[in-house]
Amino acid sequence: MAREPAGTAAGGDIRRYLLPDVLARLRGLDLVARLVVEGFVTGLHRSPYHGFSVEFAEYREYTPGDEIKHIDWKVFGRTDRYYVKVYEEETNLQAFLVLDKSASMRLQSPEAPASKLQYATWIAASLAYLMLAQRDSVGLVTFDTEVRDFVPPSQHPSHLKVMLGHLDQMEPGHESDLGAVMHALAEQVRRKGLFIVISDLLDDPEKILFGLRHLRYRRHEVILFQVLDPAERTFPLRDMTKLVALEGEAEEIVDPIAIRKSYLEELERFLDAIRNGCRNTRTDYVLLDTSMPLGIALARYLATRSEVKLR
Repeated sequence: MAREPAGTAAGGDIRRYLLPDVLARLRGLDLVARLVVEGFVTGLHRSPYHGFSVEFAEYREYTPGDEIKHIDWKVFGRTDRYYVKVYEEETNLQAFLVLDKSASMRLQSPEAPASKLQYATWIAASLAYLMLAQRDSVGLVTFDTEVRDFVPPSQHPSHLKVMLGHLDQMEPGHESDLGAVMHALAEQVRRKGLFIVISDLLDDPEKILFGLRHLRYRRHEVILFQVLDPAERTFPLRDMTKLVALEGEAEEIVDPIAIRKSYLEELERFLDAIRNGCRNTRTDYVLLDTSMPLGIALARYLATRSEVKLR
């Protein structure tokens, strides 16, 4: 990494969000945009703007003001005309970390070391640290039914402190409406960049995928991290249980053994809908549960992402 930003969260301890074992796993890894992004500052990512840097793009005729060192003398020898080489310019990335703070994110079962919201903040803080270290601009969005916090992107090292301060002051909200939030962000953010959405996605999948298609239509790249509690994935309950919804629905007493099979089948249909929608829109989809060691999970994803090329 080029540099390591430092800072502490306002009113909090940076170690709550930047876990040493996670950062150790991410050392030496990069989060590189796969699609063309817009920008002018030299960085890791390919830009649609032409300059004189890394990868050859085309020839054009010499014009006064061009640097002589970029003239291709072999072409001059064949054509008796001056041509300069034009290269794809590398650029910095503008990224947004879009964090779900709805009430369902409070869930923490006995098997889980953290709530979904806490785990999601670890993801957001770790990726912010990583991208600032590679000189990218990063912003933060928190939401439930709508955008609640919007921290504009910056690449200054002290920006990490600003974002961690927002995480430190964040309180769980109410219901979530990720589809509406993605529509709003697609209209608000015009410069192409990367949206990293971190959510349990407990909403209508059609609404989520409709919002996702809007972001992709605007030519943004999207990574979708779905964070679930291990109990949500396995439904380990055995005794008669009162289920209390976290987002306002009525309580219900159920026999877990009677409904476990249908619950798991419905969950798999839901996950398949999300997976297929992401595949169809060329969106990275990463399913995590809060029992997974985060450093290993993130490092595995970043290593895999760097090897896979979008067609």
